[in-house]
Amino acid sequence: MVDALPPPRKKHPTRRTRVPTLPPMARSRAALFFTAYAARGELRLQHCEECGTVAYPPRDICGNCWSSALHWKPVAPDGVLLAETTLHTSTNIYFRERLPWRIGAVKLKNGPVVVAHIHSDAEEGAGVRIFARTDKSGQGVLFALPAEDTENMADDKALRELTCDPKHRRVLITDVRTRLGQSMARAALDAGAAKVFLGVAETWKPFQDQEALYALANTEIAPLDLADGASVAELASSIGGKVDILINTAQHIRPGSAMSRRDVVTAKEEMEVNFFGPLRLLQALGPAMRARGADGANSAVAWVNCLSVFALSNRPSFGLTSASQAAALSLSQNARSEFAGSGVKVINAFHGPLDDEWSQQLPPPKVAPERFATDVMRALRKGLEEVYFGEIAQDIHERWREDPAVLERELTLTNLMD
Repeated sequence: MVDALPPPRKKHPTRRTRVPTLPPMARSRAALFFTAYAARGELRLQHCEECGTVAYPPRDICGNCWSSALHWKPVAPDGVLLAETTLHTSTNIYFRERLPWRIGAVKLKNGPVVVAHIHSDAEEGAGVRIFARTDKSGQGVLFALPAEDTENMADDKALRELTCDPKHRRVLITDVRTRLGQSMARAALDAGAAKVFLGVAETWKPFQDQEALYALANTEIAPLDLADGASVAELASSIGGKVDILINTAQHIRPGSAMSRRDVVTAKEEMEVNFFGPLRLLQALGPAMRARGADGANSAVAWVNCLSVFALSNRPSFGLTSASQAAALSLSQNARSEFAGSGVKVINAFHGPLDDEWSQQLPPPKVAPERFATDVMRALRKGLEEVYFGEIAQDIHERWREDPAVLERELTLTNLMD
């Protein structure tokens, strides 16, 4: 049985920070498809269209009939742990610093035998649940959980290596002036965060529910204006080495398309907050988080971007906001390459229209900020890198995956009919 994870002790200032090391990461191009699905929390394996064989590990041709007609399809997570072993020594530096480590062979109910990392509570010969996630090298791997939840299951050492659980970690919320930011701060505390830094621009200016937010335990006000480079730099010099999870809730959303506006003032404001703000954060706080991606219980684990799903395809009625969100999405892809190998996951949390003042004229369904914040915490606990919240976000994503050009025309037609 896994022991409850105690709060980490304050780190001794003279002890070394463990340098990020990588698990084995050599992968074929076929395996990158598995990784892309794993980043979204999808368990998919190759199915041969000719003979029906389910292939594992990923390959270019079927090992049974040599057909190249292999397609990725979901598989059931149920299986049986056939055999397991615990590593006590390893030639790989990554595992050497994390021993002992359990691995084993799992027979999937509707698939092949796979090699997976094993939870401490999973027993040989018993049923398990398999899921796919990305590891510290950014590659997809399999992990086996017990068939039923156990006490302190999320505190398993190996499982926490694949997830970004906020428990006992320090979280920075970049903007708590909004209902979204306040909801995210409360959700982080409910998820067990040791401390939540409350990013506040223009601290002298009061805002709604300010007193109740400031009264929360284990919080600290962090003056932060993403449109001001000096403010971001000052924050980084103050708490840059303490942030384990950064959640960027700052958004500047305004209705209007390119030709409906008479100048570029509002567009500049959108870019300042939605694009240049995250860029300033990356430049100021990114290096410290990247260096601390392997620092044990004190490690930095996640960089979370809250993005409109219309970053994927422009919504004409919010055309310039969508454009700035698309720029932010492209920046997050660059951030993922910057953090690659450090152990810090870049998580893009897409949402549809939020139930806030700037989406009042839009019809339902909308996403309640409180629900969105809870879902972001769930995504952190699962270690997902790409998540879509709300009916509209999920629908837009599915349409985008089917054909981006068709989605673009659909949104144009919708705008003409409104």
